[in-house]
Amino acid sequence: MTINTFWQYTLYQRSWLMMLLICNILGMIYGYIWYGEQLSHTPWQFKIFVPDSPTAILFLVISISLILIRKQNSIIDALAFVTLFKYGIWAVIMNILFIIEQGDITVNGLVLMFSHSIIAVQAIYFYPRFKRSMIGIIVAMTWVFLNDYIDYFYLQFPYYDFITTHVWQIGVLSCCLSVFGLLLYIELNKLLKCK
Repeated sequence: MTINTFWQYTLYQRSWLMMLLICNILGMIYGYIWYGEQLSHTPWQFKIFVPDSPTAILFLVISISLILIRKQNSIIDALAFVTLFKYGIWAVIMNILFIIEQGDITVNGLVLMFSHSIIAVQAIYFYPRFKRSMIGIIVAMTWVFLNDYIDYFYLQFPYYDFITTHVWQIGVLSCCLSVFGLLLYIELNKLLKCK
């Protein structure tokens, strides 16, 4: 069995999708708990934009749920793909840069890199099942760029000294990941030959 055959097979297995749904719900809950302290100090109008990775997983949880009941939504699917890819990659890069700056590898850092790698990979994994539309692209684009604006102009990014001392550079990186995630969402079907 090839990787592609296995990939296509598992994407349509209800029991496999249920297991991934449960795992993502647990990860999402943990992520929102992780952001709890920061959210308690965040102005109400920014709260929805602070927990980036858990919200990306929330979009995936909704998307998987809709796949399971055969009621897909191209807006949710676009939000899931772009945010999973962007924030998964962003967190891995931030942790690598943090390790380089600190000169120390921690178990927490490794766990964050591993878990966020899985987040990014899930964007690609689920892509063939995602429904695509122009309105989905527009909403996802609006969401990620508004989120970047709030994170780096209103300083609502995750609390890390490393980010605080490199706000401009990380803001540029984040915008680049937004663009790349959107372009990948638009063009990946050509590479994967999705319907």
